Amino acid sequence: MTANAARILFGAVAGAIAPRKPLTVSEWADAERVLSSKGSAEPGRWRTSRNPILREPMDCMSARSRVRVVVCKFCIQIGKTEIACNSLGYTMDHNPGPVMVCLPGEVSMKKWVAQKLNPLIEETAAVRRALTSVASRDAANQATFKDFSGGQLYIEHAGSPQRLKSATVRTLMVDEVDEFADNLRTGDDPVDMLEGRTSAFPSTYKRLFISTPGIKGVSRIDELFEAGDQRRYYVPCPHCGERQPLIWDGLHWSPQVTAAWYVCRECNKSIDEHEKPRMLAQGEWVPENPGAPHRSYTVNCLYYPLGLGPRWLDLVRMWLAAQNDHAKLKTFINDRLAESWEDPGLRAIKNNALADRAEPYQLKTAPMDVLAITAGVDTQDDRLEVHIVGWAPGPNRTLRAWTLDYVRLPGDPADPKVWDDLTDLLNTGIEHETGAMMRAECSAIDGGGHRTEDVKHYVRQRRINRPMCIFGARQKNAPILSRGKLEEVRYNGKVDKRGVMIHHVGTIAVKDWLYPRLAADADKEPAERAVHFSEDLKDMDDAARDFFAGMVSEIKDPKTGRYVPRRGGARNEPLDTWVYAFAAAHNPNLRLHRLTQAEWDARRKRLEAIAQSPDAVGDGDTSQPQVSSSPRPTPKPSAPGRFQHRGGGFRR
Repeated sequence: MTANAARILFGAVAGAIAPRKPLTVSEWADAERVLSSKGSAEPGRWRTSRNPILREPMDCMSARSRVRVVVCKFCIQIGKTEIACNSLGYTMDHNPGPVMVCLPGEVSMKKWVAQKLNPLIEETAAVRRALTSVASRDAANQATFKDFSGGQLYIEHAGSPQRLKSATVRTLMVDEVDEFADNLRTGDDPVDMLEGRTSAFPSTYKRLFISTPGIKGVSRIDELFEAGDQRRYYVPCPHCGERQPLIWDGLHWSPQVTAAWYVCRECNKSIDEHEKPRMLAQGEWVPENPGAPHRSYTVNCLYYPLGLGPRWLDLVRMWLAAQNDHAKLKTFINDRLAESWEDPGLRAIKNNALADRAEPYQLKTAPMDVLAITAGVDTQDDRLEVHIVGWAPGPNRTLRAWTLDYVRLPGDPADPKVWDDLTDLLNTGIEHETGAMMRAECSAIDGGGHRTEDVKHYVRQRRINRPMCIFGARQKNAPILSRGKLEEVRYNGKVDKRGVMIHHVGTIAVKDWLYPRLAADADKEPAERAVHFSEDLKDMDDAARDFFAGMVSEIKDPKTGRYVPRRGGARNEPLDTWVYAFAAAHNPNLRLHRLTQAEWDARRKRLEAIAQSPDAVGDGDTSQPQVSSSPRPTPKPSAPGRFQHRGGGFRR
């Protein structure tokens, strides 16, 4: 063996058995990564110094870093996806092991493969060398699966939950985690399900979650960030040296929007944008919640390196253009400010705020203003939830509402006893302040789920005033209460005219009515409020636990136009049953929302007459005094041309 051959051989052996250098992800990227023109504004050799914000989050994914979970709540175009690309290249070349990259949908997955993964392999020689095969028809080199020396790469999306659950990896990288829940058909929590993929590597796993935030109270990345140490990038003021994070409120601009500058919170001096590169180079990540179990980072559009994103003046113009458009404003706040969206008009709707403005009237007692009562009933597998609401006229012929009672009736809806309890509850009535007794004039009972036949059977018996079987409407623009439709048929296939009438409730329309009024009531005196709650609701037992939190348990997603549950919020039965009671007020034979002031005055006089009659009980619609507390029998149809009494008025 020649000396040269021996040197080569022993050098190769020494390189194979020598321990790896303590290389970080940013050091690997500076040495090996080459950016492609397919996905980068500045193709060529990667330089971490060009965007120093990314250095620390990337280095947390290094083999020798003790950090196990990294959360990046970043604005768009700041380079957040490059953190994942560099970490992936580093893993394949320097720290091999099984790794999974997860995208929210199949389209986004294919786009990521075409714009990020393929250019990474084509332009970065170290990654290409790590692959077992680069042949296009080789099973080891597929579009969503790559076999490399010491590990395997899986690329999955939320539309294939079975494949997500079947993989076991050491390194997990999730892009746009906020969109996972909308695409995950199984109903699993995406974060919990994905974290389970790394459970086989308890001491060496790495998890990287990257996303722009979505809706406040629903956003997963927002929740992960709040649970972490909440690091923000502090930069020094070029005038006084005070270190501070750049926030949108610190940005100022001229009246003609021809110039923009930042104002230091310490010395109040103006900072021009051309000073930003030096500020970024001298910046550092500062935890605002030290001691948290994982690292979390956030950065907004004010940190864009010059030439790699919009200038401050361009951002100001975007902001001003979005002021009168909720969709544009949400996009700017989510994508540019990296903050979760909360409708400004609904910020006052908090469960503690509702509880604080509860009023000193007793449950099971109707205040003097209440002139009609309806009920909403939600059916669950082990109970009925009942919300009894009183109504009165408001300004401009609107309605005002009082929660008069909220009751949980335990029992399986298949058991007649729970329906007997409901009958007793609604027929017992509510005592009015005048002394008269009032009963619900209409009750809307949820027929959704798998309790439809039980609800239909109860409605068919008509043991209470105007029972309605309702379903939530699927259409976003559905009216508050649809026209009734007979869905039962007889033996000959014709519609059974004595069957149950089905109504659909436009839950979105009702919540669009309720939520703005709850927000507007925050600054009003009790007498001027549209929606009223009793202080007794704070002290109720399990029957109304978390009532106020349940009333505000949903928020509207402007992207879909639908209301969605808050993450970790209370159950929404108090809200749903209020919606049903509101729909019941729109019963076609009641139509409280259409009553004139004269009709409301007539109701008040009837209540006073009932109160003055010993042992008198209102029949539900306060039409006339009655001595019997049993529900009215169903009236026979009137002959043509005769007057028929309906809902406090008369109609031909």
